[in-house]
Amino acid sequence: MKKQLITAFRLLMFFTVLAGIIYPLIITGISRVFYQQKAEGSLVKSDGIVKGSRLIGQQSDSPAYFWSRPSATGYQSLPSGGSNLAWSDQRLKVLVEERRERFIKGNMLNDTVSVPIEMLFASGSGLDPHISPRAAILQAERVARSRNFNDDQKQELGRIIIKMTEEPQFSLFGEERINVFLLNLELDKIR
Repeated sequence: MKKQLITAFRLLMFFTVLAGIIYPLIITGISRVFYQQKAEGSLVKSDGIVKGSRLIGQQSDSPAYFWSRPSATGYQSLPSGGSNLAWSDQRLKVLVEERRERFIKGNMLNDTVSVPIEMLFASGSGLDPHISPRAAILQAERVARSRNFNDDQKQELGRIIIKMTEEPQFSLFGEERINVFLLNLELDKIR
């Protein structure tokens, strides 16, 4: 019995060191060498200051910036997640209607405008940084108005929206999208 316990303990220590120390160090080393930007959280810096991550959406209620899709977690990475409200849940219906009204009123749109779905529903993680180009276009006039853009600046804003539009992954998966955080950083460069 004692011999079996010693053997079991040695195996436990071996696999603890292998799986708990050696393997993570190897994977971390590989990621640091080949995927440094991603391994560090895809952080975006400006003037040496971290502004955010290109992977995590950020809330902006300012009319001078593009709004991200809603988040069930308030864009908190811990805990991330969706609301888990079912389609039949009355709270979801109320929430969607409130978001629709806020988007239409905030952007001074006609009440008959079809609001893009990502502006009505939170993502599964609550952290999605993307919206559709249509959602950005519907917000462009509000952003331009709040920044007192002239016609040239409005045209530049339109060019930035087009430039920031990402294609579906591998030209196959998903839809065209715009990273709102990166779009807002580009927006601040318009003079």
